[in-house]
Amino acid sequence: MNWMMICYIAIGYLLGSIPFALVIGKLFYHTDVRKYGSGNLGGTNAGRVLGKKAGIATIVLDVLKVVVAVAIVSLIFLDPDNAIWAGVAAAFGHCYPVFAGFKGGKAAATLVGFLLSTAIFTFHNAMYVVIPLIAFFVLLYLFKMVSLASMSMAIVSSLYITFMQNNISITIASWLLSVLVVYRHRVNIGKIINHTENKITWL
Repeated sequence: MNWMMICYIAIGYLLGSIPFALVIGKLFYHTDVRKYGSGNLGGTNAGRVLGKKAGIATIVLDVLKVVVAVAIVSLIFLDPDNAIWAGVAAAFGHCYPVFAGFKGGKAAATLVGFLLSTAIFTFHNAMYVVIPLIAFFVLLYLFKMVSLASMSMAIVSSLYITFMQNNISITIASWLLSVLVVYRHRVNIGKIINHTENKITWL
């Protein structure tokens, strides 16, 4: 691994470590979301604790921090082939943020950021993000569980990337993120099996 790659990963990790759920909660609601709900620093818990607007804002910002990381490497360092690793690092930073005691989110929004980044900077094809999002919303509509829909989106995205292109680096990065998403939802998997997982009521 050369110094430039280390720089890309550092940029991605630091951007990914920005805990927007915590920032929004403390700045606008004087609330530490880690003390309520699931304690998770993701958009779902932010929405559950702080309300719909805060949840949506958190999700959008969590998506964008990955896109920004990939964009920096692609457009400023002019290295689009390796920019995906800044995106992967951002997802890990989101899950294990240095700015929030290494306790973060579950990588669903940052996965969307990664897919959006590859659609824009790598494949130039919106279907790489559209197909996984369709899978997410279909599963969310059918089962009303964000966790199940998120894990399904991750697996569908990796399968789609694997079969629709032949870049081994992107394929590895995609499956690495899918494993991360599933791992971060391991508690939810147990709840799904035991029929105790939280379900949304607005859909």
